[in-house]
Amino acid sequence: MTQEDTAEFTLRLGSGEVPLSRRHRHRRVQASTVRRKPTRGDTLSIVTTGVTVAIVAAVCVLGGAVTHNPLRHLAGADTAPREVADWWPLLVYGPWMVASLSILRAALHQRRAPHSWCVVLLFSAFAIVLCIDQAPRTITSATVASLPTIATVACFHQLVRQITLTRPPRRGGVANRRAPTP
Repeated sequence: MTQEDTAEFTLRLGSGEVPLSRRHRHRRVQASTVRRKPTRGDTLSIVTTGVTVAIVAAVCVLGGAVTHNPLRHLAGADTAPREVADWWPLLVYGPWMVASLSILRAALHQRRAPHSWCVVLLFSAFAIVLCIDQAPRTITSATVASLPTIATVACFHQLVRQITLTRPPRRGGVANRRAPTP
């Protein structure tokens, strides 16, 4: 191979040279990504998702505000100092919030998050049981005590569904599929 031939296979970067193999000479021409103008349906879908996020945030804040006092009363003066009792609901809603963020991240990456859903459901069940325990012993009171947590989980589930519908999986191979075992 002459020096002219090697010059053909060399890429000059700054002060150094990087030899290219023959297979890199025949690069596939990738289709240029042309951005299309968003349709009314695309715009409506994004607006709907934004409204859903706002409603879920409002329901979560309201649900947390309503259930905070019953959960705080559980860690009363006989259980913990007042400063600690004020933060006690965080033990219920902290894991719930972390698992919720994990679920949202998984939904954005078109992945499943079954363990995080288990954490959300478990700590939601804790919140429901603890709030019902603090409520008067009537069916109506138990329903009122459990409704904020149930509404929060239902709204959060619908938000995750909205995200997975607005970001459909990419065409091609399935990322999480395992090969069948013989």
